[in-house]
Amino acid sequence: MKRYLSPLRLAWFVTMCGYASSAVAAENAPGALNALRPFDNRLPAPATQLVDDDVLARQTGKYADASMISEFVVNLVSQWRLPNGALAIAQGTLSATTNAANRHNAHVTTLAKVVDGNDAPSGADPHAVAKGGQAVSVNGISQITQVAGNNNAGTNTAVVDFNAHNPSSAPLPGSTSSTSAFATDTSGTVKAGASFTSNGVSLVLQTPAGLATQSVNPAIAQQAGSIVQLLQITGNRQVVSNQLQILLRTQQMSPATLRQTGVLQALQSSALLRR
Repeated sequence: MKRYLSPLRLAWFVTMCGYASSAVAAENAPGALNALRPFDNRLPAPATQLVDDDVLARQTGKYADASMISEFVVNLVSQWRLPNGALAIAQGTLSATTNAANRHNAHVTTLAKVVDGNDAPSGADPHAVAKGGQAVSVNGISQITQVAGNNNAGTNTAVVDFNAHNPSSAPLPGSTSSTSAFATDTSGTVKAGASFTSNGVSLVLQTPAGLATQSVNPAIAQQAGSIVQLLQITGNRQVVSNQLQILLRTQQMSPATLRQTGVLQALQSSALLRR
């Protein structure tokens, strides 16, 4: 689904990229160092680099040789595998490009898939408790892993490529050009969902053995934006992962664009003063 993306909505994704590009982070639950994540080979593996504030500052400058973000891809994938073979997957991907007329086009795809397990135990422990992670509020990137169980593998991973030459999305088989997707197993105990709204993007996996979520939330008045990855595992022998990729491509701003940006920001500032 291709649509015109307003500068305001595009800005919040670029803002998220600014937060994420200051870190390439991974948080592992016990036993997760060698966890198998079967969809890694289907996702691009860009070269990554740390980007400091000096580099990020050049993306919004109004001076000669300033550069701007011309294309980007935001790709989130969450997956949960239970010991009985049940599987839950969610993916949300946004691709945004800028054409010669400086208009923005966005393409969204989503996927939610659940595979039923067999009659073997799911590994869930009804007496185990992992809570509190949903109440954490952090500006920037937040990665939380809460585990109540044994022999689990859980990872939260955020990767940024600030110099992607040709950013492209990698939707998994079965993805559709829809802003939302939901799936559940026959028993209704394993659920997967992905959703894009004007308030951001979110993925949710719910199983008898816990919860996995990812979200990208825009900056609003008096509050900065955030990227949140949460794993809550209440069981044994669970394999869970949250993966976030942000691919960015920059280009030099032309003198005409610099002048246009300067005039626009001056008009916006004067409008605020009149209020």
